[in-house]
Amino acid sequence: MADITINEVRRRLQLFAKEHENDREEKQYAQQFMRDFYACFGLSKSSASMFEKKVIKFGNARGYIDSFIPGVLLVEQKTTGEDLYKAYEQATDYAMAITNEFEKPQYILISDFQTFHLYNLHSLDKEPLICSLSEISKRADWFMFLVDKRVIAYSEELPINRKAVEQIAKLHDALLRANYTGRDLESFLTRLLFCLFADDTGIFGEDGQFKKLVAKTKEDGSDLGMAIAMLFQVLNTAHDKRQTNLDEALKAFEYVNGGLFAEQISIPSFDFDLRTILVKCSELDWSGISPAIFGAMFQSVLEAGATDTAHRKESRRELGAHYTSERNILKVIQPLFLDELHKEFEQAITKPKLQALYDKLNTLKFFDPACGCGNFLVIAYRELRRIENDVIAKLYFKGEQGGLLDVKEYCKVSIEQFYGIEIDEAAVHIARVAMYITDHQLNLESGNRFGETRATVPLVATPHIHCGNALRMDWNGVVKAEDCNYVFGNPPFIGYSVQSKEQKEDLDLIFGHIQGSGVLDYVCAWYAKAANYIDANDKIECAFVSTNSITQGEQPAVLWKELLRHNIVINFAHRTFKWNNEGRGVAAVHCVIIGFAKFNRSVKELFTYEEISGIAKHNIVNQINAYLVDANNILLDKSKSHISQSAPLMFRGSQPTDGGHLLLDDYEKENLIKIEPIAEKFINKFLMGEEFINGISRWCLWLTDVTPEALRSMPEVRKRLELVKAMRLASTKEATQKLAITPYLFGEIKQPKSRYLALPIVSSERREYIPIAYLEPNVISGNKLFCVPNALLSDFAIMTSSMHMAWMRAVCGRMKSDYSYSNSIVYNNFVWTGELTEIQINKITETAQAILDARNIYPNATLADLYDPLTMPVELVKAHQANNKAVDEAYGYKGGDDDASRVAFLFKRYEELTSLLPATVVKKKRAKKQDDGGLLI
Repeated sequence: MADITINEVRRRLQLFAKEHENDREEKQYAQQFMRDFYACFGLSKSSASMFEKKVIKFGNARGYIDSFIPGVLLVEQKTTGEDLYKAYEQATDYAMAITNEFEKPQYILISDFQTFHLYNLHSLDKEPLICSLSEISKRADWFMFLVDKRVIAYSEELPINRKAVEQIAKLHDALLRANYTGRDLESFLTRLLFCLFADDTGIFGEDGQFKKLVAKTKEDGSDLGMAIAMLFQVLNTAHDKRQTNLDEALKAFEYVNGGLFAEQISIPSFDFDLRTILVKCSELDWSGISPAIFGAMFQSVLEAGATDTAHRKESRRELGAHYTSERNILKVIQPLFLDELHKEFEQAITKPKLQALYDKLNTLKFFDPACGCGNFLVIAYRELRRIENDVIAKLYFKGEQGGLLDVKEYCKVSIEQFYGIEIDEAAVHIARVAMYITDHQLNLESGNRFGETRATVPLVATPHIHCGNALRMDWNGVVKAEDCNYVFGNPPFIGYSVQSKEQKEDLDLIFGHIQGSGVLDYVCAWYAKAANYIDANDKIECAFVSTNSITQGEQPAVLWKELLRHNIVINFAHRTFKWNNEGRGVAAVHCVIIGFAKFNRSVKELFTYEEISGIAKHNIVNQINAYLVDANNILLDKSKSHISQSAPLMFRGSQPTDGGHLLLDDYEKENLIKIEPIAEKFINKFLMGEEFINGISRWCLWLTDVTPEALRSMPEVRKRLELVKAMRLASTKEATQKLAITPYLFGEIKQPKSRYLALPIVSSERREYIPIAYLEPNVISGNKLFCVPNALLSDFAIMTSSMHMAWMRAVCGRMKSDYSYSNSIVYNNFVWTGELTEIQINKITETAQAILDARNIYPNATLADLYDPLTMPVELVKAHQANNKAVDEAYGYKGGDDDASRVAFLFKRYEELTSLLPATVVKKKRAKKQDDGGLLI
């Protein structure tokens, strides 16, 4: 949900009141009225509320809540003129009938379109707040509880979804214990899922038919398997083809068709325990199931038995799948196509325009080439149907008196417009069932709105979901590019270091001809496949969820050299945010969303996050590059020298390559000195990144100046050198073997001879600033630190500034979620300040010293202590803020204080600077000559 102020809510409510001033009839207008009301508070029209939730009141009487947000709000909508106080009594009966305490609402809203009564059930005051439709904008503060994270998150946390999965999981585990496994198990459970849902939503005819069939079987379960087998056969047989002497209870079930029950599978034998679990499953109310969320959770049930399934050798986690919540799906499909379709509808004020939109909707084709359980397809289909309903209402529906004679003839949008590829066969089954369930839910919505609807069964339309490896398939075999409109999804991520042999082969098939492609994440292959696919139809628009690593470090240059060859441009994007998933045991990851095509949209949208778990800020920008910055498509290659002549040299510290035998902790150091006092002069403090940041004490034998006679006099040291030599000789690398000739030296020596700045290669993403500090030349910098010798205070000021940190966060690689700094990508491509005046140099020198002074106030604090966002001293915070301001002034930067603005500024400066350089320029070193002190062996 976008950040929304009360003034914006008031503005929206004014428009809402104007739009609905003529609404009167509950049956005709209620659902759209409430959806538009929720939208005023920033709630998605798709996920704001459940409609027509079934409840069992006292005395087993059945009722339906008009609109319901679990734990928050219950709405009872009436036709204008009806008794609203009597309606409140009805609503309280519904509230009392909700048995789950977490679902009980805090508020009840009663409305007859023209008048609103709002009750707070947690308040001692039992009288309602009352206002008219015309004055509702003035009462926006009454309803601001709707601008709440729990309202947004409710659909992913619906207890019915959790309870249903728990029961299915119990049944699944019990069947596994009974040695009922493999594809039969998967097919059986997906069929049961359909039956349980169909039983509570009228697909089979009268509610509860399946529940009754299960209840009528023997308690020991001995005849339950046979009853289910017969049911599956009946569901796959048209009424006129069924046996005439069929049991009346079975004969009453509707014909399903669609291939769902066609395949012959073995049916499990049931005992008392298995039957008891299935009875409990059938007793749940499945009508409120969310197919998008349930499908992911149901898949996680099947994962538990993945090792028992021969055709599925890897779990979904190993395949790199990340189950997608509805909230995150909407981040993809809203800017991809929903926003535009909603805009078309709002602007269709004439009948020809409405007719054109209506005719267009059922021609659109949607393709998810890594569809998993079908979550993206489910939500996209639901949204398309709801837009169609809005169009039908405006174009044809005249109310109950002059309404449609046969609404099913007007519902043209079909699940056949949706296509997918999924490598896991179990997920393919679930995706199809999820689409069938969604279709029925939308049919019920149409019926509630227009009075009747098209029948769900027999299943005539079928989604085109194929099982296979999308990277080895011709996508045109699923849906021809010339027929497709949108490609979207959440492909497997999988970093290059953890890819399986088969996955590396997949990538090689796509990128084998491209230099440097070994660094690419698995998801990049979907971008390349999509780019190639849309060559045949340049009107297709695409959007994928990806790990943010493909927009950082080495990957953007490699990937986008290929994509730019296909003239791909980015039209919208979400910068890094935390992607929380619904799969069991799946961790949250840092993701981006990239919407791309072969043409430029007139308006480009960039969504940014001040906090990765926070709310997106919507920005209209001129262009979006591979790093998701408002800048031209500049690709940063590795560079051995700095782009700016005035920048100091940065290089990696010394690498021991010693098997740990040249390194010592405090105890080892003291013990060695005790045995061989002469060794003390050859022991130096040694820092890798972790030691540097956390103040960990570590030492090394630094023998660059040792004489042969001194070495011969230190037998304990020589023992260590023998171990170093043996380790190097045992290496499979020839270069390491050659180092065995000098076992007393580090494998690579790059130690500055003068005071230097040190910067850790890996640093926590929690920190606003990478800790940077000066070290003396007798402190040995390891290969997990970068060194900047002879660095001036003005250099330190620039390196520790928000300008440099914003650039780092935008283009550096990641080690898990931590920053992984690179001198060749981050530092050498970072535009240094131009020529500075003496005043500017003095200013940033002063602010740099102030940072060091602020640190010195806390001499016992480590860099980790000083730069922890929870413990950073106020003096240090203020010193950095002053330094940021001074560096901004030195750069002539006058933009915002956010990373995106700074990085856009730096990319522009980079482009200006590189455009002045010849392609073969040999960059000079720092204008003021300096000795880096490095000795490379």
